[in-house]
Amino acid sequence: MVSVSVTSLDSHSNDRPRRIACGARLMDISSEKVREARMARGWTQQQLAEIANLSLRTVQRVETQSVASNETVSALSAVLEIPRTELMTLSPNQPGQTEAERRMGRLLAVTALLGAALGSGITVFLMVWLGGS
Repeated sequence: MVSVSVTSLDSHSNDRPRRIACGARLMDISSEKVREARMARGWTQQQLAEIANLSLRTVQRVETQSVASNETVSALSAVLEIPRTELMTLSPNQPGQTEAERRMGRLLAVTALLGAALGSGITVFLMVWLGGS
């Protein structure tokens, strides 16, 4: 299997580069919770990497960039005995996405109302026009 990686700039994280494995989706993760759990056990980053079967670089990336693949989140969750949901964080752009979703919801509701009103108006017009002949 060939591993390809791409370096991209994430505009929501102060333009710091992220290496992304081809096809892998990175998720925002709480680096503080990972670091605190690791240190509470008295582990170094290298020890955590070995126990979780991850590379040292991956553990470093999690703790500095707060991003991880699905597989990394699962491994850390299991080893640190922290539920995945507690490790996951809202991304910096999540509130904007939430606002966009709210706007989209309102737009869809208004569109549905306008469509229903227009459809009803056309129906009434046709009934009057055809019924009046």
